Amino acid sequence: MQIGPLTLDLPVIQAPMAGVSTPELAAAVSNAGGLGSLGLGASTVAQAEGDIARTLALTDRPSGVNLFCHRAPRRDAAVESAWLDRLSPLFAGFGATPPATLSDIYPGFTGAGPMLDVLCTTRPALVSFHFGLPDAAALSRLRETGAVLAATATSRAEADAIAAAGLDLVVAQGWEAGGHRGMFDENAADDRLGLIDLLAALRGTKLPVIAAGGIMEAADVRAALAAGAVAVQCGTAFLRAPEAATTPAHRAALSSGRTAMTRAISGRPARSVENLFTAIDDRAAPAYPVTYDAGKALNAAAVAAGETGYGAQWGGTGAARAVARPAAETVAALAAGAA
Repeated sequence: MQIGPLTLDLPVIQAPMAGVSTPELAAAVSNAGGLGSLGLGASTVAQAEGDIARTLALTDRPSGVNLFCHRAPRRDAAVESAWLDRLSPLFAGFGATPPATLSDIYPGFTGAGPMLDVLCTTRPALVSFHFGLPDAAALSRLRETGAVLAATATSRAEADAIAAAGLDLVVAQGWEAGGHRGMFDENAADDRLGLIDLLAALRGTKLPVIAAGGIMEAADVRAALAAGAVAVQCGTAFLRAPEAATTPAHRAALSSGRTAMTRAISGRPARSVENLFTAIDDRAAPAYPVTYDAGKALNAAAVAAGETGYGAQWGGTGAARAVARPAAETVAALAAGAA
């Protein structure tokens, strides 16, 4: 079946969840007829190269990778200091102190560099982008490898920008989606369109559209395809797969099904299962990924004291419907909606 220029047996793409997707998960989904993906947004070049190589060793089917294309954060020492002061009592509750300063821990992928060289050498079938687009020179080099190129859109304006840049596919991310909102500008107005409404807004766009957000079972797939999508991208549905790197605490937290959109964890809007972190007032959070540096430090202090409620426990609406089963079985269950 054709998903734009991409040929797959089934119209099911595993979302490239940074920190959770593994070569084993990506390969299992690809071997089952869908397309597995690696989230490289938090990876070093060496980690990315190793994970891609491992995936290619586990499957000869198409697989993909995803890069974060955020701008460098606007640093504000006063805002960052105030945020650390706000978190200080939480650190103290675990017998720890917050870091003295914060760092830009995840540089965005913008163009030329070692990461681009790795992608051009390993040649994944699909390369997708979140938080925006890399520069035109990087896109040109990636096209020369034969890669299909895709990017996340949360609005018609973003979808049109993706088409104008010459990419092949749009990933329409509904408000229901778990993890980071893929907005190009996280401080811009957000219409918060649910998936079906977003698919309606994208009708007539120049590119085939992949639907993402709250797709957990066959009926959700059926609805997305009926609304004009050519395929679906699912993340939360795979979080309980044995091949995923989801922590035991995160797996257990999915059962509540309650989620919230927050900036408190990373500095960008992201949907997490409700936990101690989502209860923090996020209105004064510093920019992404500086806030994430603080969040990771707080989670480390909490986990050391036996508390798991400060993790980045991403999950979309309907998280409680995630089933603990091998990834291949989830692919088959979702694909039933495309029959």
